[in-house]
Amino acid sequence: MTDRLPQAGSAAMRAARRRDPMSLLQNYWPIILTALALALVPLRYGDSRATMGIAVAGVLFATYAVAFNIIFGSTGQLFLCVGALAGVGAFSSAILADRAGLPLLLSMVLATLLSSALGAVFSWLVVRRSLDTIFTGILTLTLSLSFANLILGQRNWTGGETGLVVDAGSETVLGSQIPPYYVMLGLLVIFLVIYRLLQQSHLGWAFRALRDDEVAAELAGVNVARYRIYAGAIGSAMLGMAGAVWAHSEGFIGPSTFAFGSVDVRVIVMLAFGGIGTLLGPVLGAVVFTVVDEFLVSFSQLREALYGGVIIVLFLGFKQGVMFEVRRIAIKLRRRPGQAAPRAQGSRT
Repeated sequence: MTDRLPQAGSAAMRAARRRDPMSLLQNYWPIILTALALALVPLRYGDSRATMGIAVAGVLFATYAVAFNIIFGSTGQLFLCVGALAGVGAFSSAILADRAGLPLLLSMVLATLLSSALGAVFSWLVVRRSLDTIFTGILTLTLSLSFANLILGQRNWTGGETGLVVDAGSETVLGSQIPPYYVMLGLLVIFLVIYRLLQQSHLGWAFRALRDDEVAAELAGVNVARYRIYAGAIGSAMLGMAGAVWAHSEGFIGPSTFAFGSVDVRVIVMLAFGGIGTLLGPVLGAVVFTVVDEFLVSFSQLREALYGGVIIVLFLGFKQGVMFEVRRIAIKLRRRPGQAAPRAQGSRT
């Protein structure tokens, strides 16, 4: 089917909006403020390598959540292989750089392309077999299980259960204490900008149509297969790149680094708490649960039980995610007495 996506105004109007500084500021001020706030973290905790390691991991999970938000939050494809796709990027980049001797940047690009190709293939299979959300999750979960077995089985390449020491990048800024945080933060900002650009493009319209009603979207002229593959490829590329950057900054990766329970479950919780389909929901969820995780470390054996209790309380208080609640309250405060609530328009923050 050919695409007949509606165009938001004339080409001249769209060009004028792109040139308008106030319009650009209005669209991207949440990203700018978020970047500025997170950039202050090393000023407070930069003297502690352990704390900076936690901060880098927190930003890493924010990038994972943004990527998952494009795949699931935008098109409803439940990819339960977030950790596996990030692990493909991480191990591929490490092997290409350390074993094959390729330049670091080239290794990371090739690893990103490999993850992107895998994501596109899975999206194609989902569309080809007309799988619903549950069966999509089951299919992609097999990749997580297969990836874990592959890591354990290919000991000569991956280190098996003992893990893999990554030398490439250790003598660059990625091997320092504070610069890796800013590298990961820069990657997060790029991902957020890409997400915002997608929201405002015809791709974003098609993604939302697919998420809301696939049949109606197809009747409206959306090529379901094409746009789901786009979402799978873009989100998976983000996961692969984030995993590759993490591997070279951390200097060590193992089977548990990208395990389903260590990555996918946390990413789903973070995104659901922050707000599925929102711009800053993934970042908010990552920040909150990184702090919660670190706070509960001191409780030792009670940690898991307390963690579960915290999740239950948070989700009971924010059923649709924090960002939706914040937006609802803001609309309510702006509404005048006796005035009907305005309809939500445009992209979600």
